[in-house]
Amino acid sequence: QVQLVESGGGLVQAGGSLRLSCASSRRTSSTYTMGWFRQSPVTEREFVASINWSGGNTYYADSVKVRFTISRDNAKNTVYLQMNRLKPEDTARYYCACRALGYSVLWQNYDYWGQGTQVTVSS
Repeated sequence: QVQLVESGGGLVQAGGSLRLSCASSRRTSSTYTMGWFRQSPVTEREFVASINWSGGNTYYADSVKVRFTISRDNAKNTVYLQMNRLKPEDTARYYCACRALGYSVLWQNYDYWGQGTQVTVSS
């Protein structure tokens, strides 16, 4: 069992930045993939970014590419999502997730989830 806890959300003006953190309750296997997803009242849960735990391979949704950066600190069992040049359309609840296998953009393929952290971008 893996517990994930997100933090770092908040209210920010358009063009601003936030850094989200996702702390894992234990060290995950080197095969695990960590992902960030987001969901708003008007959108389905959508893939944002993922990172391979050991190799550092990263993937991004086209809508956030260049603006967002996913990274990890294995010593702290923590994954980060640096979000720059935020837009109002980035407003959503952001979830951290973990899966035992490789890269996937489908939230249904992830095994463990955090409770999420709210990001609100004002125009």
